[in-house]
Amino acid sequence: MLQGSGVLLHERPLDIKVSFSACALGTVSLPLLGLIACVVISSIFHFEDATGTHCQVPNYLPSISAAISLSPECYIWRFCIGLHSAPRLMVAFTYFRFYKIRFDTRFPESPLTCLNLAFSIAENIGLLLLTYVSSSETYFVHKEGFVLFIVSSIIYMVITCRLWKSVKKYSLNPEDAKSHLWKVRLLLLNLCFYGFAGFFYWKHNVYCESGSYTFFALFEYLVVISNMAFHLTAMWDFRSREIAVVSSSDNKNF
Repeated sequence: MLQGSGVLLHERPLDIKVSFSACALGTVSLPLLGLIACVVISSIFHFEDATGTHCQVPNYLPSISAAISLSPECYIWRFCIGLHSAPRLMVAFTYFRFYKIRFDTRFPESPLTCLNLAFSIAENIGLLLLTYVSSSETYFVHKEGFVLFIVSSIIYMVITCRLWKSVKKYSLNPEDAKSHLWKVRLLLLNLCFYGFAGFFYWKHNVYCESGSYTFFALFEYLVVISNMAFHLTAMWDFRSREIAVVSSSDNKNF
């Protein structure tokens, strides 16, 4: 009897369930904590290297590119981004399936669904490029990765807001309306932060004013944080869903 019970216990399938909200929170928390760690470490231990520019004027905050290009900051950032990439792709495909079920035969929602997935993947690729190729190693590749990330993230957020406008229209759930509202707010905030970051970057390069680069770095942080907050709205969108890891043992006769 004991032997039989042991066999049954051994063959019991593995079943692990995690709420989608917890997964989304963890996925966003990794790059956020990585960013905070890199900025704090570079500000304390590598202040001159992280804040110095060609203008040679006082600056008080490192840009993200400077903060993640030093050591050990670059390894912390790469670890966090690498670890969050797979769950982020899973979220992208979950959204794709979510939209496909609702808009499979609708226009323009159906083609926008495919574009949404494409730009989500492109955003992730751009983030990986600017992460694993630092500005101090190969500046051109880092710059192109940064541009790909910016362009893809903006287009992705715009398409997502358009799709959720349709979701809200055909949904009776007030949570969907709230999700759409916050997506639009975060998109507008993100665009405003991009504008301010670009203005202070231009001002720093043209006039070399003290503090301009600091404001550029600050708004760069806000750009990234607002982008993370936008992705965090997945907690509302899939609040009742779970991620299950299931393994079943095959019966084999020898």
